[in-house]
Amino acid sequence: MSKLKLILPALFFLFSQEAFSQREDVGNYEYDKEYLFGINKNTNGGLIGGFVFKAGTRIDDSQFSFWGVELSNVKNPKEARYNTVLGNSYIFGKSNYLYAIRPHYGREIILFKKAPNQGVQVSALAAAGPTIGIIAPYYIEYAINRVETVTEQYDPEIHQSRYNILGTGRLFEGIGQSEVAIGATLKAALMFEFGVFRSSATGLEVGYMIEGYNKEIPLIPTTENNQIFQSAYFTFFYGFRK
Repeated sequence: MSKLKLILPALFFLFSQEAFSQREDVGNYEYDKEYLFGINKNTNGGLIGGFVFKAGTRIDDSQFSFWGVELSNVKNPKEARYNTVLGNSYIFGKSNYLYAIRPHYGREIILFKKAPNQGVQVSALAAAGPTIGIIAPYYIEYAINRVETVTEQYDPEIHQSRYNILGTGRLFEGIGQSEVAIGATLKAALMFEFGVFRSSATGLEVGYMIEGYNKEIPLIPTTENNQIFQSAYFTFFYGFRK
């Protein structure tokens, strides 16, 4: 009986220590702020569709609010790249770039929470915000004859032969002649977070986005151009929490 009196307090102490350490682990796992950086791939973009920054703040145990900004290059689905006789590449018929700047605000709801340092956390999120579209001219180098070339914005009335195109203009050439289109963006997505460290986050956001502008964007003058763009996307995120 005396041995039992000694063993019971010892077991109680061990169990209480274990419970306390578990609570401490959970407490360490909880976070109030997160800051994420991402690279985007979408059906309206190229190999890299854009770059994203997002900052989130905890509302309660299962809900976050967040704000962010996305920079993206929007393309016409009919864009096709060709090679010139000089080995350069260009997009025949393209007259303008569209660079989208998308500040947004949204909410994220945690659907399935992962255990500390293991598993996958699944969240649903939605966001909306204004869009600033920068319509920048697409410049090409065009051979007028065997010895003369010009570098200017593509015009289907002038540059009718793609075999006379020698390449594209310099990076950001003509950016000073850009126009601005104002619009709005709405998106919904699922976020899969599979980071293994408490202070950092690694994840994948998969979703759908729609954005509209106050005017039609003439990316390729000779084909159908849109005022509203829809895309499916995924974004790889990495960031930190505190």
